[in-house]
Amino acid sequence: MSSVSLVPIFATPFAVVDLPEAVAANPALAALIARNATPERRDPQFLEDPFCYRSREDLFEWQEEALVRVLAPALSGLCDAVQQASAQSPEEFSRLGMQARGRFAIVRPLGAIPAASAPMASWCAVYCVAAPAPSASRADSATLRLYGIRGSSMFMDAANHRMRDPFSLSHQSWRPVAGQMAVFPASMLHEVALNHADSDLILLLMRVRFALPGQMGVPSW
Repeated sequence: MSSVSLVPIFATPFAVVDLPEAVAANPALAALIARNATPERRDPQFLEDPFCYRSREDLFEWQEEALVRVLAPALSGLCDAVQQASAQSPEEFSRLGMQARGRFAIVRPLGAIPAASAPMASWCAVYCVAAPAPSASRADSATLRLYGIRGSSMFMDAANHRMRDPFSLSHQSWRPVAGQMAVFPASMLHEVALNHADSDLILLLMRVRFALPGQMGVPSW
């Protein structure tokens, strides 16, 4: 019998952060978002889509209480998740400055968000304001899908086409739940799958990066 030491390498961090202090603000935030889903606030870089609305990336410039009550704990929870994945001590991490950009998205029935990664950032956060009930016909309805591309250059054969976690090469999904937030590296290709339910999925989409005090050369957004 061979002696084998099998360990995972190149692991990808993914965190689900519960934000109970933000849940109470979700109804007011959903109403605020509905009022502001106007043609003027739509991000012109995306093609107009009657089934999916994405706002301009200016959420952190808003002063409305309902949004502040969600963004404050969301950023704190994101920092907690990133710090747990970091080799830096809590003291070292606390000295870093954070830069963040955010938008809201409304994924309506038959809507989706196409696959993309987040440029000029190190982390993505997806906070769920409101979610439809699971679809009886499609288990992946309105889920956040994260694409595993490590195997794109691998020769696939009868032995490696199906490996167990954490070595699996399959894509991963997260079902948004109101009051929860997913955090993952911004370089990951991700999308929101087609919403087969009969109500809207409302999300806050954030991209974040960190810098040392006085650090030079950080590219502009």
